[in-house]
Amino acid sequence: MEPVQEGDREAIAAQIGRAPRGLRAIAHRCPCGLPSTVQTAPRLEDGTPFPTLYYATCPRLTSRIGSLEAEGVMREQTERLDRDPEFAAAYRAAHEAYLAERDAIEPLGTDVSAGGMPDRVKCLHVHVAHTLAHGPGANPVGDETLAMLPDWWASGRCVNLHDGS
Repeated sequence: MEPVQEGDREAIAAQIGRAPRGLRAIAHRCPCGLPSTVQTAPRLEDGTPFPTLYYATCPRLTSRIGSLEAEGVMREQTERLDRDPEFAAAYRAAHEAYLAERDAIEPLGTDVSAGGMPDRVKCLHVHVAHTLAHGPGANPVGDETLAMLPDWWASGRCVNLHDGS
């Protein structure tokens, strides 16, 4: 994690089309230097629970992840949980680590983490964001999904900012 720097909020707002909520840190940056994944607070500023600790912001990244979701990758990975005990155990470990990390920031009093963990795969965006935040091995669904993605950053910055950066 790295602290939010000058210009990050503007970049994230341009990426997601609104002001970021609950922003705690930059969890991953694209090679261009812009945030691609952020860490959010377990509760939003108004006190609303927000169990999604990691959130992908780069529109190129999220678009490509959405394409994989449309191709049925979530369904395939959910089915794999039932037939691959090693994959299921790694996914459960990712869920437990996610909960422990979130609860260390602020307990929400729930065992709901994000993205369907630990019993199904519901949102590839969450899993890729988790992998980008912590690196390979943090989340098997994120690892596999990230490996399926092209180099989304290769064509340069996803947004242009007013300050010329």
